[in-house]
Amino acid sequence: MPLPRIYFEKLLENSPDIVVAVDRRGSIVFYNDGARQTLGYTSAEVLGKPVTLLYPSLDAARTVMRAMRSPDAGPSGTVKNCETVFVAKDGTRIPVAISGSITLDESGEEVGSIGFAKDLRQIRKRDRLMTLGELAVSLAHEINNPLEVITNTMELLEEFVRRTASDEQMVIEVERFEAVQREVAKIHAIVGRVQELAAGDEYETRQYLPGTLMTDLRQGVATPPAPPPTAAAVPNGAPSIEGLTILVVDDDLGVCQSLAELLRHQGCTAVIATSALDALRETAKQRFDLVVSDVVMPDMDGYDLYMELKERQPTLPVILMTGYLYDRDHVIKRSKLAGLATGVLYKKPIDLERLKTIIHTHCFAKKAPDGAKEGQDGVRRDPGRNPPLP
Repeated sequence: MPLPRIYFEKLLENSPDIVVAVDRRGSIVFYNDGARQTLGYTSAEVLGKPVTLLYPSLDAARTVMRAMRSPDAGPSGTVKNCETVFVAKDGTRIPVAISGSITLDESGEEVGSIGFAKDLRQIRKRDRLMTLGELAVSLAHEINNPLEVITNTMELLEEFVRRTASDEQMVIEVERFEAVQREVAKIHAIVGRVQELAAGDEYETRQYLPGTLMTDLRQGVATPPAPPPTAAAVPNGAPSIEGLTILVVDDDLGVCQSLAELLRHQGCTAVIATSALDALRETAKQRFDLVVSDVVMPDMDGYDLYMELKERQPTLPVILMTGYLYDRDHVIKRSKLAGLATGVLYKKPIDLERLKTIIHTHCFAKKAPDGAKEGQDGVRRDPGRNPPLP
């Protein structure tokens, strides 16, 4: 049994969308609550008035009717998501998408039309926020890579200056290095703020120029918290990673080279790979003590690389590093669940001392078993974990 007409009338009346019906002369005969809330007119102000009252011009109203009569976008007499503009009582121009049809009587004669108009402002705002979020994530990634190169290079430069400069010169040079480090920390904090904004749906603004607003990236900016201390004991104070062979994987060649240079300066043999596939080829050619890999890469992400290496070389430790403050694709979470090096997550830019501690923790046993081989740093290594090449 068909539903009584009253059900449909109540449905139309309570719809949050704008629902307007007109007679064959174009006069408004139905105007629902969604229309009143959005456009600001009362029913008394529009019923019986020409529908052009709601449009910015007669041509705009005629464009919708032509679309409704055209067979190009669907059956003649109907229209779907025809974009136009309504004008509210206070003059606000509201972008809308109209779906509707011409109404006929029992004999097939045209008696008017009805349209359902969706306010596009919130939809477009969400679309813009999504686009800006994607842009923010890409921007943060592209900034983090050269920032890491700068940080790594400064580490090497500072060490060189400390060896060559006199005490008097070092007083000045230390201040310069600290100034650079402060500014790099500010950039890193701002990049982190951009990533937080990309993950959320709200942000604060402040005036940049009269009449021009800008996102307030200073709001809530703080230096990222220090990573938790490692639970593993490090013999003889500062850990040594001398003598290890490490594979560095990152799709940014600059990051690869700068990190590899830092590791070589610590007495390691460092090999670089600019993709996960290159990394798999390198690990097939020679043995490594450890792999340091970026999380976000174009061919395979860090999780896929870790799982592939886990299948091929179960004892090979892998450290994932990322410049993102949130794990959008759950790469880190999935890797931890799969047993990633006790869940180690390392963030860019590189903190060399922490990286050395993590590497030392996963490449050197706390207590060397019988028959273990002593490395160049005086710590005995278990050749069964990652035996050196002959």
